[in-house]
Amino acid sequence: MPEAAATGRFVLDLPHSEAALALAGSAEQTLHQLEALTGASLVMRGLQLEMSGHLVQIERAAAVVELVRPIWQDGQAVSQIDLQSALGALNTGQGEDHVTMGDQVLARNQKGNLLRPRTLRQKKYVDAMERHDLTFALGPAGTGKTFLAAVLAVRMLTERKVERLILTRPAVEAGERLGFLPGDLQQKIDPYLRPLYDSLHALLGPEKTTSLLERGVIEVAPLAYMRGRTLAGAFVILDEAQNTTPAQMRMVLTRLGERSRMVVTGDVTQQDLPSGQLSGLVEAAQVMDGVPGVAVCHLTAADVVRHPLVQRVVEAYASFDEQSHPQRGADLSPLEGPE
Repeated sequence: MPEAAATGRFVLDLPHSEAALALAGSAEQTLHQLEALTGASLVMRGLQLEMSGHLVQIERAAAVVELVRPIWQDGQAVSQIDLQSALGALNTGQGEDHVTMGDQVLARNQKGNLLRPRTLRQKKYVDAMERHDLTFALGPAGTGKTFLAAVLAVRMLTERKVERLILTRPAVEAGERLGFLPGDLQQKIDPYLRPLYDSLHALLGPEKTTSLLERGVIEVAPLAYMRGRTLAGAFVILDEAQNTTPAQMRMVLTRLGERSRMVVTGDVTQQDLPSGQLSGLVEAAQVMDGVPGVAVCHLTAADVVRHPLVQRVVEAYASFDEQSHPQRGADLSPLEGPE
């Protein structure tokens, strides 16, 4: 008979009730998720978290709780993404990097929640934006590409490191002709720009966003409006860049002026360009990789920070593409980057 694994019990004292609630989650949902991830049994008793089970399970659960300490200690809710990210860092020996990430607070949104990178690849992306004048971010939907860029842009505007924000994206038709949409030109293109407005509203609130837009401090416009301009003293975000043509990408990259920086984001698996048309983002990510002053970051399904189901959707489609379109998977593989 093999020797049974040793079992035990460990109790963690929490500093205050807000920390206990943030760690336990609504109806102790976060604790249940941590139990599923580690196999340990977790019970919150007042300001004490009791862990029991096999010693290796307790060690893993305690290590995950410690890695997400910067979140729950501030009274911020711990999500399933936070738990999975911490566990992934443990599995890859990157626990110390994860602790540093927890202390990297970028801003506070209108609801009072602290905004920080949620995964190690997101941390590397934020670090790249802070160090480089031009950053490319490629990855699936929900990985925070545009939102993190907007957070950093707003912070730099607040700190007067830039004079204005320019957010742009191509107005590419996806199944519905612009000419058939109601309204004038601005009303026709507004739906394409709505995700950018949503990010600004979450960070600044609708009233302040409207005020800054009216004063020209923030500009949200389709990519075509960038032609012929020099964008100086600005933080420029080009969103949905997978829908640019190579000519459009060259145009916007050469708009960068003095005291400016640019972030280009996109998901190469969701192109709305005509069949056979090469994406400007695909070309630029290959051409610009390794150029001094330029960073090319790759996010994956593991960095999805929306509903947990989104991560599974992304993974399911990636698997389907590999099985149904092996050549397509081969074409995209250079852009996936290391795990």
